[in-house]
Amino acid sequence: MSRAARPWLIGLLAWAAVIFTLSSFPNPPGPRVTEPRAVLAHISFYAVLGYLAVRWLAAWRGSAGMGIAAAAWLLAVAYGISDEVHQAFVPNRHASAFDVLADAAGAALGVALGARHAARRVPRISRTAAPPGPAPNHPAR
Repeated sequence: MSRAARPWLIGLLAWAAVIFTLSSFPNPPGPRVTEPRAVLAHISFYAVLGYLAVRWLAAWRGSAGMGIAAAAWLLAVAYGISDEVHQAFVPNRHASAFDVLADAAGAALGVALGARHAARRVPRISRTAAPPGPAPNHPAR
């Protein structure tokens, strides 16, 4: 794995751990499932997950094409499904297809933003190159 991909992978795994931890609470803090704030929470959490997933895959593979974006979205949605299965085993929680839809929507937003950022190429200046500016004036001999 490339050095550029490691920080994205670490961030992705850490964020997945945050989601897992929050979904492990029998009585989660915050809004209930039917409230719009709960939907926004799912969208927000999975937008971050999708963003991190596409940035990791793009850095690892060296491109940010549609295939990378699709793989990142599928990864985030699969994690959302696994999270809902996990919640089915947590007391006072249940699995919800609606939550998976909110997760998928958030992942799509995050992947779109992350793919756009990953596609931007900042020109790199070589350390051995002369600094930008006018060419030196050398008299002809």
